[in-house]
Amino acid sequence: IIALAIVQWALYARTVRAAAMVERRKEYFEAATCLELSNTRIIWKHLLPNSVSSLIVLATLQTAHSISIEATLSFLGVGVPITEPSLGSLISNGFDYILSGAYWITFFPGIMLLATVAAINIFGDQLRAIINPRLSK
Repeated sequence: IIALAIVQWALYARTVRAAAMVERRKEYFEAATCLELSNTRIIWKHLLPNSVSSLIVLATLQTAHSISIEATLSFLGVGVPITEPSLGSLISNGFDYILSGAYWITFFPGIMLLATVAAINIFGDQLRAIINPRLSK
């Protein structure tokens, strides 16, 4: 999990920077600057509340991506230790029994992984539509 977080931090940094650059070009930001408000107040009262929505949506969608990456690494045997439960490990353990009639050993963890990732993605899309109604047109 720590390795996945280290790899994906750049995506969050770019998203926050892009959202902040968009907000800096808006009129309310220029008005706050002209009123000579402190930088701290501008950041906490104006910039962050208007930039956080894209970060929330990104975090939701990246959660599903991280789950699928972890399951893939566990399936290949380089993820979490074998003593820790993981959907990828469960799928890998049942992989040898697919053709012997015990397909359910792999089938149900695979369906659970698919359902989890799909549910998180649908939640992220709905959250995006709620936070930014302009995208739903």
